[in-house]
Amino acid sequence: MAEFFSRLNFLKLGWRILSPCSLGRSPAHVPPASQRSYSNVIGHPSFGLLFDIDGVLVRGRTPIPAAKQCFRNLVDRDGKYKVPVVFVTNAGNCVRQTKAEQLSHLLEVEVSPDQVMLSHSPLRVFTQFHDKCVLVSGQGPVLEVAHNLGFQNVVTIDMLRESYPLLDVVDHHRRPKNSVPQTRNLPPIEAVILFGEPIRWETNLQLIVDVLLSNGKPGNTVTSLKYPHIPVLACNMDLLWMAEAKNPRFGHGMFLVCLESIYKKVTGREIKYEALIGKPSVVTYNYAELLIRKQAETLGWTSPVERLYAIGDNPMADIYGANLYNRYLKASRHVRAQMQAQGGGNPRQEMDEVAGQDVAVGDSCSNDRLPIGCSSILVCTGVYNRDQQDLPPDPEQTVTEQRIFHGHRDFRFDPSLTQPSFVVQDVREAVELVFQQESCPLD
Repeated sequence: MAEFFSRLNFLKLGWRILSPCSLGRSPAHVPPASQRSYSNVIGHPSFGLLFDIDGVLVRGRTPIPAAKQCFRNLVDRDGKYKVPVVFVTNAGNCVRQTKAEQLSHLLEVEVSPDQVMLSHSPLRVFTQFHDKCVLVSGQGPVLEVAHNLGFQNVVTIDMLRESYPLLDVVDHHRRPKNSVPQTRNLPPIEAVILFGEPIRWETNLQLIVDVLLSNGKPGNTVTSLKYPHIPVLACNMDLLWMAEAKNPRFGHGMFLVCLESIYKKVTGREIKYEALIGKPSVVTYNYAELLIRKQAETLGWTSPVERLYAIGDNPMADIYGANLYNRYLKASRHVRAQMQAQGGGNPRQEMDEVAGQDVAVGDSCSNDRLPIGCSSILVCTGVYNRDQQDLPPDPEQTVTEQRIFHGHRDFRFDPSLTQPSFVVQDVREAVELVFQQESCPLD
């Protein structure tokens, strides 16, 4: 894994998403009947598949029926994948091994941890924070997740409320009953890591705001506001996600909206993020491409992976991110060509400007093995439902004319990036479409 991380340094917030431009075509709504025939192809395929999980493969704990059949067709008789596959999810309440085991059980094919990318996976390369005392928020084994990512000095929300029992008093049943309990001072908190939505929102919101207002010392009286506050790194910006319920549920993006609103209401200032990772960030897709490349090598492919297909159910996360990465890939090729023609220059600096963010991507701008492009495929089994929602016909319309923007506050909305390359009913049709596009037989 070290070779993956060497190409991904760290993402500092500086989002100013690329200037709007059309993707060049409207999404293709592909009828199922047109996806059944395949022609032969010489040699092996030259593409990889990126799968979202919730709303594409499963709804909560229930697998979508089309997903099982899809993956039976993606592996041979020995269970070996025919093409590189990576699962790119904004979930982050477990470690990769656990998610791989869950997927293996649900899909009835073997899924390796190396095929799984969680929202927090890129935090492994944020080594400048690994030795700092960090407060982590989320649910599940957050302590194990943090240690697995490389953080050495970790404080959980539960550890914080146990050390300072007078801070968490919204729930009357959790308030100290008689004598005032003694506090146990913790080391000053130097950064806040937000893995995902917590269970008790009121507790996490209160204590995180306490930490930010007190400059990492929540037991102290706040006499003046120190701004900017200590670093905040957030994973998963999804406002909504699809479980078993008929309508989408609140995601971590909704928790971030609450945190941002509370902090601004109290201080009059905006929360500043050191990093926002997970879909739709370019870093997430860059990392996923590296995992695809590694799998291609494992499969014995000698030529590069030329195209990626990202299959998702959320236009504001999966489709937006895949299209943004596609734009980044095309700009990368253009910048490399310009640099070569000019006989010099700094391609990585140029790409930071093109990408609209301060993101180091190692040697990717000088690497000719990058894919040519990344196509986005929207399925109708999750957040998006074509019977209830219409994609905007004119991507140049204003946000208010189209829809309420569900992306994160720090992303400047580009309507064209919500337009998928293709729209299909489910993941099986999506994969069949890809193999048809590639003139490659599934069987």
